[in-house]
Amino acid sequence: MATNTATWAYRDRFPDFARTYFRRLSDCVVSSIGVGTYLGDPTDAADRAYHDAVGRSIENGVNVVDTAINYRHQRSERVVGRAIQNAETDRDSVFVATKGGFIPFDRSRPDDPRAYIRREYLDPDIIDSEELARGIHCIHPSFIDDQLDRSLDNLGVDTIDLYYVHNPETQLETTPREQVYDQLEETFTRLEERALAGHIRHYGVATWECFRVPQGHDSYLSLPEIVERARNASDRAGTDATHFRAVQLPFNVHMADAFTVESHESSEGAKSALRFAHDAGLNVFTSASIGQGNLTRPGAIPDAVAATLNGDSAVQRAINFARSAPGVTSALVGMRTTDHVDENVAAGTFEPMGAQAFDATFE
Repeated sequence: MATNTATWAYRDRFPDFARTYFRRLSDCVVSSIGVGTYLGDPTDAADRAYHDAVGRSIENGVNVVDTAINYRHQRSERVVGRAIQNAETDRDSVFVATKGGFIPFDRSRPDDPRAYIRREYLDPDIIDSEELARGIHCIHPSFIDDQLDRSLDNLGVDTIDLYYVHNPETQLETTPREQVYDQLEETFTRLEERALAGHIRHYGVATWECFRVPQGHDSYLSLPEIVERARNASDRAGTDATHFRAVQLPFNVHMADAFTVESHESSEGAKSALRFAHDAGLNVFTSASIGQGNLTRPGAIPDAVAATLNGDSAVQRAINFARSAPGVTSALVGMRTTDHVDENVAAGTFEPMGAQAFDATFE
């Protein structure tokens, strides 16, 4: 588990980063650039590349590593675990996040996915078929419990620093919104219990679009309502305070809805997801920070915006745009090669935009 003493000592090893590169999360400090492990084929060659890239990241100032049990059919979690174990940096200096919600295959896609799901999850009564959305997604407490145990084993750790319920908006395709909130409260209660047991330190929700769309959208979920359900879960589990700590959502110069769409009600009126999260004391981790590589192309960032961003390359400027948004703790970037690592990490030697300059890009 990442600890106060170890993460602050880790920060002190890297004095060349910009002043705001390391940011607070609970009593720890974490890098404002994190390594993502989503893309790539489920192959041994990709495993080796990820192992080297994650290890190089950790040894060069990135102590946030993000994965999910379904990424590359569980291979990403396993390679993250090996990379952390093999790194010279101690485990308690590294903040590890993973997710559960999508049914994961094991190493490769099975010839008969339906038979695999029945054998692995339906027949053992881990889930009921009625709880599945799209035939592949579940947020029932018993399933998340099972997935958390598997993730702990894959990663080879005793405690996961941040465990996300993965894309809960998927359930809206088959389940009324109020029932999805009820299901999340039940699952959050189980996660509060797992936090009490020491298996996770924090939990949250990793999303794709539910916090970035207007209230009338089919995929909309209310962040204030989810925060309230987490508080209810804390009360039900008997914890002193909720362990709900973070949200993950896409954010980049072309996907800025989390800042521009004001769809979350508060006592001060409607707020964007980023603004509400910031005011509620939640940590935000951005996915798609470089648009899955699209923002690295010449001209992808509008000239007027690029001129306000620090960095020696398009990818560094894209990363620094995501790091500049209010409430953002860490911008996650896929890093599949050591060359990617070196360029991406160097973005942290530049200061991000100030609040006024960031706001001005939307005027």
